[in-house]
Amino acid sequence: MLVMNATNQKRAFLFLLLLAASQVAFAHTVNYELANAPLHNVIGFYMKLGIQHIIPYGLDHIVFVVGLCLLSTKLKSILWQATAFTVAHSVTLALSMKGVITLPASVVEPIIALSILFIAVENILITELKPWRIAVVFLFGLIHGLGFASALNEIGLPPNQFLLSILSFNLGVEIGQIIVIALVFGLIILPFGRRPLYRKSFVYPLSAVIGVVALWWTIQRL
Repeated sequence: MLVMNATNQKRAFLFLLLLAASQVAFAHTVNYELANAPLHNVIGFYMKLGIQHIIPYGLDHIVFVVGLCLLSTKLKSILWQATAFTVAHSVTLALSMKGVITLPASVVEPIIALSILFIAVENILITELKPWRIAVVFLFGLIHGLGFASALNEIGLPPNQFLLSILSFNLGVEIGQIIVIALVFGLIILPFGRRPLYRKSFVYPLSAVIGVVALWWTIQRL
């Protein structure tokens, strides 16, 4: 009996160990519908999902990107901010989907709204892009990545296609952001950015509207 009990205990321990390992491997929700789908279907599905998470459903992320575009009229400066944001949210998105970093939506969503408010206020208070703004945008990107993960986890990822799915979703998000940047740059910055009244006519009023909306979102999400 003692031998049998010891054997059973070992089996139980191994079972629990395997169960824990499987939970780490699939910390995210599993999308079994795409488990055996061709690679191009997986790529297309998550890329489309990433685009839709920005356009049309990601109003807060659209407003955030618009805010990033307003301070500087130089495309290079805008792209530097967008790159910092992209790298940051890509890291936390992957880590969150693996269960390494998790924060409840009740914490993440108000911080996202506050990040938008911060960008809007900064656009009004300063007249040129400061180097430390890149670091600030990077930090905000880390939080936005947790927001992306929360939305993506509702759909889930197919087993054995974690990296491909994450990369495809991120690519879709970037396409959505590039569309927003292109629209702001083409409709506002190119035709009006060099005019003397650009800040008074566009930066101040648009940033003020963004700030008011972000403040309302913050209060609503608390």
